Amino acid sequence: MNIKNYKLPQVGASGLFSLSMRWVIGWTYFSAFWRRVVLENKLNPDIAGYVGEKFNHFLPNALGIKPIIEYMVMHPHDLQLAMILFTMVEAIVGLFMILGLFTRLMSVGVFGLAFGILLGSGWLGTTCLDEWQIGILGLAGGFTLFLTGSDVYSFDHYFMQRKSKFTSTSWFRWLGSGTLPLENMKTFILSFSLFIFGIALFTNQSFHGGVWGTLHNKSVKPKVEISNVRLNGSDLTFEMYRTEGVDVYGSFLIGIQIIGPNNQVIKSLSVDSMSKFPLERIKNQYVTKVKPGKHSLIIPLGAKADLAIDVRGLSISNKDTLKLIDVSGIEWTAKIQ
Repeated sequence: MNIKNYKLPQVGASGLFSLSMRWVIGWTYFSAFWRRVVLENKLNPDIAGYVGEKFNHFLPNALGIKPIIEYMVMHPHDLQLAMILFTMVEAIVGLFMILGLFTRLMSVGVFGLAFGILLGSGWLGTTCLDEWQIGILGLAGGFTLFLTGSDVYSFDHYFMQRKSKFTSTSWFRWLGSGTLPLENMKTFILSFSLFIFGIALFTNQSFHGGVWGTLHNKSVKPKVEISNVRLNGSDLTFEMYRTEGVDVYGSFLIGIQIIGPNNQVIKSLSVDSMSKFPLERIKNQYVTKVKPGKHSLIIPLGAKADLAIDVRGLSISNKDTLKLIDVSGIEWTAKIQ
């Protein structure tokens, strides 16, 4: 086939061909509002399942937007307002997309929401690349719907058929449906498609090593980073930050030990001590919180906290090591400064 002689299909026909995509993508975003507001209340920070905690899960390995996420999770009031606004945008974009009302404007909304999901949570997914796939397919789907607009079975088409005055304006062709006012459509489609494909390859490699090298999945097993381990009077204080692992449940800390230079245990906190760890000795920094559970100290994904251990009467030096023990048998260590 000679590409120079190729003719693009009628916009109306392509708008009809993409009907199922428009409905499914629309529901994908509208359903987020439906789940958080109608079926359950997930916008209340005092209720289990608060969506702000899920937002906190994105933080450890987000790409490019980590400072924005960190600011939000460190300012709970701003985070709640952002989650409410975000949910409202998803509701409007999703509903208008299902109805086919200002389809192209809503497709830009889909593209933006999908890009945020991709950069924030594209690294998550225990059995497959769940969030990455949602994000990158949202980008491609949003761009496709921008090109096609809506045809029959849409409010855009209804107003066009009634010859409503605003449908004859150039801005409606950009924000609603109809023929796009582009002179070189093929170049535009190719350029933007290459851009999206480039994002797909870059993020797939960055998050998962999916293009070359060794594959990795940061959602499989927990990882806790330890820093600022130092003596403060009669306390040993340190910062712990859960950066990897499954997002739907925490890491379960069943022991803390201080190990001497000859591997002797200077101090050990048992399972019982973990489940009764004093709340006043835990200073959480984010929305997701490190807290004692029934049988362990629970560390949710994305949680960062400063802990203090009473070491009065013990001889502790910078030759000693702090060890954290997870219920899975994984251990994390750091030298005392």
